[in-house]
Amino acid sequence: MTTSRAVIAPTLDSIHRMPAATASVLRGLDRQLDRVLGGRFVVQVVVVYAITRIVTAVMLAVVAPTQAPAGMTGGTTVGYFGFTRLWDGEWYDRVATDGYPATLPRDAGGSVQQNPWAFYPLFPMLCRLVMAVTGVSFTAVGGIVALLLGFGAAVLLAQLLREVLGRGAALLVLVLYAVFPSAPALQLAYTESLAMLLLCGYLLTLRRERWLVATALAVLIGLSRPIAVPLGLVTLVAVWLRWRRRHTDAVSAGEAGSMLAALLGCAVAGLLWPAIAWWGTGEPGAYFSTMGAWSSGGRVRFFLPWIDMSTWLYGDLGIVVLAALLVALVAGMAGPWAGRLDPVLRVWPVAYALYVMAAQGPGTSTPRYLLPMFPYLVVMLGLGWADGRRPRWLPSWLRLEVLALVFLWWQWKWITVLWHFTPPSDWAP
Repeated sequence: MTTSRAVIAPTLDSIHRMPAATASVLRGLDRQLDRVLGGRFVVQVVVVYAITRIVTAVMLAVVAPTQAPAGMTGGTTVGYFGFTRLWDGEWYDRVATDGYPATLPRDAGGSVQQNPWAFYPLFPMLCRLVMAVTGVSFTAVGGIVALLLGFGAAVLLAQLLREVLGRGAALLVLVLYAVFPSAPALQLAYTESLAMLLLCGYLLTLRRERWLVATALAVLIGLSRPIAVPLGLVTLVAVWLRWRRRHTDAVSAGEAGSMLAALLGCAVAGLLWPAIAWWGTGEPGAYFSTMGAWSSGGRVRFFLPWIDMSTWLYGDLGIVVLAALLVALVAGMAGPWAGRLDPVLRVWPVAYALYVMAAQGPGTSTPRYLLPMFPYLVVMLGLGWADGRRPRWLPSWLRLEVLALVFLWWQWKWITVLWHFTPPSDWAP
């Protein structure tokens, strides 16, 4: 307890003493944290993240006894660990325990039904390995593995931000990310924490121009999450920025080959799991047919669900509202309020947001898809201004307090309304 107080108290004191955030004050905060913590940035990140995970665990533990028995609970009441295995966790349990089917299930009309091929293998295979070593069931292993992966993701995310914002600002953003409304998914039997770990590692390697490491991470991402398309765009931007410097910093033949490998890695990542599903079932379109089983009308309709939803909500103004959302997404990363972020961090959330809108319709799962868009949190806290001219009327520490309280309230609603399953049917988070 003494050690935790020594690590946490200086951080909270520094945050509350921070006036209208300016670049000079943030640099002073960085120096103060270095002096107090002796450079133990990772320790601080782990402690801060652990506190937020405890808060979320308490929420989950309080709500778990109210979960009515259902098919996904095995027809029994559940405790904390059983509560973390709901929804997609049940599918990951099937994959970890039984693997993937050799044939696609179909109804009487021949339409492909929902099946495990929609769920990428890296997370359940990691869980299967832990299950084999420990002898513990997926019910406990799934949430624990996700929790541990989440700690690794938090460290990489904080380091990614620290390199452009400084230590103090990176910690502020980390806190807001960790209390995000859908952040409970980071300790459930879901792939969010694994995806964030690989994503932050990938963006970090792009910034450092370690192209071959990025290639390897891209392949792993291709086995964990279908986000190769936006990653490919970000990689293309990073390669172009490096190529543009070739007159002052020569690009060797080896580096050029490595950059090409990174681009090819994204292509492989996008095709790898559909190819494996083809090989495993003998059906070329096995993965896409399976994904269609989760979509309205039995097929993926690019962008159209967003148009339908906006029209349903706002009538003739729906298209205008949707266009305004797209403009806001681009402006959020293009304006001076994001000037301290490097091109990789500015391009990524926009590319990813557009991809999600293209491939996924709006729904109860949308809050989870917002977690990888963490650079927008920098803008929300007013920490992205390149010249330090952040608004003085609402300093960053006050923004953090207000947003954190709002986010924690929404997190409670996410658990009690979205995650909590109401039989006989409900909308998946």
